[in-house]
This record gives sequence, C-alpha cells and structure tokens, in this order.
Amino acid sequence: MPGPTPVALTVVGAINVDLTARVQRAPGPGETVADGVLQRGPGGKGANQAVAAARLGAEVRLVGAVGDDLDGRGVREQLASIGVDASTVQTSDAATGTALIVVDATGENSIVVCAGANAAIDADALEIEPGSAVLAQLEVSDAVISTAAEAAGFFALNAAPARPLPEGVLEQADLVIVNETEYAQLPEVHDAPLLCVTLGAEGARLYRHGDLVASAPGVSTTVRNTVGAGDAFCAALVVGLLRGDAEDVALARACAVGAAAVADDASQPALERLDAYGVSA
Repeated sequence: MPGPTPVALTVVGAINVDLTARVQRAPGPGETVADGVLQRGPGGKGANQAVAAARLGAEVRLVGAVGDDLDGRGVREQLASIGVDASTVQTSDAATGTALIVVDATGENSIVVCAGANAAIDADALEIEPGSAVLAQLEVSDAVISTAAEAAGFFALNAAPARPLPEGVLEQADLVIVNETEYAQLPEVHDAPLLCVTLGAEGARLYRHGDLVASAPGVSTTVRNTVGAGDAFCAALVVGLLRGDAEDVALARACAVGAAAVADDASQPALERLDAYGVSA
C-alpha cells in the first residue's frame, strides 16, 4: 500500500554559508581566544528550515537567493542532494550570504550575518503558487515577507530575528513561532490566531488568541550546537500541523526534533522522518 501523500511546503528565507568557530570560551570585547576549530557548512534560517522539513518527510520548495559564485553553486548542489526543490532560488549579483558563528563548549553561540544575496531577493519574482503552505522568517526584506504572506493559503511566520513586522503580515499569519526573547520584544504577536513560544530546554507552549491550548516539556539531550535547533523545531511543528497531527502531538514532536538538532554539530542537523520522534503516552 502506498503511504500518505507528503506535505507540500514552500519555505521563504535566507540562504547562507556558515563559518563556525568552535571554542571553549567565546571571547569578550577586545579579547582574542586561540583555540578555535573552524567548520564550514550550509546555513541560513530559510535553508535550515527547508532542509529540516525535507528530512522530516515533506516535499519542499525553497525561495531565496544566492550569488553567482562557488558558494552559491555549492548550495544548489547540496539542496538538490537532499531533495529540496531549489528552482525558485534566485541568482543575485551580490555574493552568497555568510554567517560568522562562534560556538562555545556549552553550545551557546553568537552570530554575525553578512546578508549578501539575501538582501537582493526580487519580491516580484518569488514564484510562489497561490494557496501554498508557506513558512518564512525575518532574515529577508519586508517586501519578500509581505508577498509571501499574500500568496500563501497557510502562512507560518518564524518571527526571528525579532524586528517590527511588515504591515498587514500578522493579520495574514495562521501561525507565529517565537522564542522567549522574541515574545518579549514583539507584544503585537501575543494575540495571534496560533502562537508557539519556545522555551529552550523547558519545552514549548502553544496559544490561541492568547489562551494556552497545548504545552510540551523539553527533551533531555547533550548540547553541541544551538544554531539550527530553532529552525528544526519550526520545520517539525509546521509539517506536523499541516499533516493533521493534534496540536499537542505536533508540539511534542517538534520539541523532540529540536532536542535532536541541539545534539548535532551542524546548523542543518541529520534528522529522521517525523514519525521517528515518538510521543510518550
């Protein structure tokens, strides 16, 4: 018997190359530490969420931009190898985006993003099919976010990094996902139709118009890198809800996926299909 039809998801967002220095202790202002181990790999919140969703079992199309350079070509090849449709990834005159990341021995990170091509996405050429399920973040321009929200039939917004939302986007959002810091910085999202607040090791909560409707505890794990954990969580929650999982089940699975991501060194962690992340009775 054939399995169920996979969830179709369009992810709109940033595509970067991550340059990650792993150190025992991050340097303070004006300080140099000399024990860094450099890693280079794919990243960007859009690409991270697209790859996670594909690995969890969704059919994924990524909308974004890369440069006409070696990094951009490498990103396209990597996405294709995972099964992400990158036909709507634009090619920009600007260089492919880069993130400079420092990760200390506890897994905490600090990040500087050089937007490059991500800042040059043509909002008039996104090629989003009307009525699509769309997941977006705030590492791209207001125009791109607004256009994606208008085209979507289901629109999920990971409001990160926190900044004022484009006018009208919140009214079009079916789901908003924030962490505790973003929740405090964006009071306008508190009454969203469906709002997920992630609490790190403490799990996550789901609110409907400000009323708590589901909560899930954190999953114990070994912390290696927190860079891609939130992105993996977002992908898992959206895929779970789109395929019809109950809200509490989708939330619990997303917490388990986030914990698996924290235990992986990569910004785009190796993940199993979503059903592999079981939910305790």
